Amino acid sequence: MSGVIESIYSAASRGEPQQTVDAARLIIEVGLQGDRYANSGVVTLIEAEAVEQFNETTGLDIGPGEVGRNIVTRGVRLNPLVGKQFKIADVRLEGMELCEPCATLGGRLASEAVSATEVVKAFVASAGIRAIVRSTGDICTGSAISLDSLQ
Repeated sequence: MSGVIESIYSAASRGEPQQTVDAARLIIEVGLQGDRYANSGVVTLIEAEAVEQFNETTGLDIGPGEVGRNIVTRGVRLNPLVGKQFKIADVRLEGMELCEPCATLGGRLASEAVSATEVVKAFVASAGIRAIVRSTGDICTGSAISLDSLQ
């Protein structure tokens, strides 16, 4: 299994739009340094392919940063990583749980053509995962995601 980080997003406080960053520091018991959810020890990930599938299914044209996840991946299925350890660059993480879509996400992405309920339904089982940060280190766009040496 291997994939890469396509993009990284962070917001300084809740309610602020996420900003793209080229690199970030993941810290044990913190998560993504400087992010609104820092100190949770958790980061969120979503597959770029899931966002593309969502756009195809709904006819919307959202960007990966609009979903609210920290890390956008390409080339790796995330759901099977729940309960497993994996690495991004040299940083060890552990898949904790699925990030199922919520009413807040539905409301934020809804349009006249696609209701909040339809948004949530379209993202069920593909809205990403939460992962616990198990070691401290730096990641960047293009960093490799691997499982091979950890299982």
